[in-house]
Amino acid sequence: MGGRVGEVEVRPLVEADLVDADRVMRLAFGTFLGLADPMAFLGDGDYVRSRWTADPGAALAAEADGRVVGSNFATRWGSVGYFGPLTVHPALWDRGIARRLLVRTMEIMDGWRLSHTGLFTFGHSPKHIALYQSFGFLPRFLTTVLSVPVSPPAAGTAQWSTYSADPDQAGRLADCAALTDTVYPGLDVSRELRACHEQDLGDTVLLADGSGFAVCHVGPGSEADTGTCVVKFAAARAATDFERLVGACEAFAASRGAARLAAGMNTARRDAYRVLRQRGFDADLIGVSMHRPDEPGYSHPDAYVIDDWR
Repeated sequence: MGGRVGEVEVRPLVEADLVDADRVMRLAFGTFLGLADPMAFLGDGDYVRSRWTADPGAALAAEADGRVVGSNFATRWGSVGYFGPLTVHPALWDRGIARRLLVRTMEIMDGWRLSHTGLFTFGHSPKHIALYQSFGFLPRFLTTVLSVPVSPPAAGTAQWSTYSADPDQAGRLADCAALTDTVYPGLDVSRELRACHEQDLGDTVLLADGSGFAVCHVGPGSEADTGTCVVKFAAARAATDFERLVGACEAFAASRGAARLAAGMNTARRDAYRVLRQRGFDADLIGVSMHRPDEPGYSHPDAYVIDDWR
């Protein structure tokens, strides 16, 4: 794909583009990370189809010479939004395609009138940091993706249930939205609960007393590779609730046959980060979150939240 490339058009991503967009995403990440086989990135996990299905109107494609050469996905969590993965075919890096995608992405996100926006990127890449800073995003705390081996649940594990088995799913969505609103005004991840359930990406773990919940991806086609359960988002009211919630996630992962449980954690959430480390979680990937405006959002020391902005 090197050499001269025709005019690049940024347009909505449509279903017919998904295979090509997925291929470019894996090739881009795998190349950047230096994998021997770049296409092995993410295994049988998925970032493209699941995010497009959740909100087709917030997915963009970059097209050149009739081929998809890049894509980006915006996500709205109530008053909070983020974007990614933003990827461009490696043969076309440094030709302004990512910037073209971002211009359109910002138009979508600005139209949502969010109070806080962000992204996850590689902290060791000056090119990535500079690009996002040019759109008003500034780097905040390090964000780690940690994981721990899954063991059979210990005696006394917190009582939990799942969203898929709940007879009052509308009520649970409202309960979860009320909880996240206490974490940050207007924060609402109902989209993630619905997408996880409707696309069969895993399930949402619910503490029996309503003090916490966790959207967990597991299995092929989800955002987790085979053998891993990924906590896409989790929130709890207090430290003891958060510890019980993490234990419930471990029990859920074990029930689905996962060998590891992974969770994203902004290190500004000091108390929650400490809980994960004390439970044996180790870092697999370290990046940085970038925020617009230059404010912590819901990443403050006593926020008991797990999230994954990759």
